[in-house]
Amino acid sequence: MKIVRSFIDWESTGNKLYRLRSDNPHLRKFVCSAIKKDTEKCDGDGNCEICTDRHMDRSISRPELAAVFGVSDSVINNWETGRTQIGIEDLLFYCRIAQVGLEDIIVFQDAKT
Repeated sequence: MKIVRSFIDWESTGNKLYRLRSDNPHLRKFVCSAIKKDTEKCDGDGNCEICTDRHMDRSISRPELAAVFGVSDSVINNWETGRTQIGIEDLLFYCRIAQVGLEDIIVFQDAKT
C-alpha cells in the first residue's frame, strides 16, 4: 500500500473559513453572545432575542470575529486569504463555535511527486 503525503491547501482552507464567517448560524450566535453579552439586552448565553432571531443577518464582520479570537481583523483576513496559517488551537476553537468538524474546513492537496 502506497501512502501519499498530503499538505494543507491554506488558500482553499481560508476560503472555507470565509464562507463560515459569512453564513454559519452557530458562529453568528456565539459571536453575538460573546460580543454583546454586556450590552444590547443580551444575557451572553446565546438565548437572547438578538442571538436567536432566525432572520438575523448571519454574516459576521472581521472585526467582530477578531474580537472573539483576540486578534486584529487583519489576522482574520490573512487566515481567510491563506496568507498565514491559522494555528491548530484557533482552528479547533473555530470548529467548536461553528459546530463543524476539521474535515469540513481543512482542504488537503497531495504532495507533488
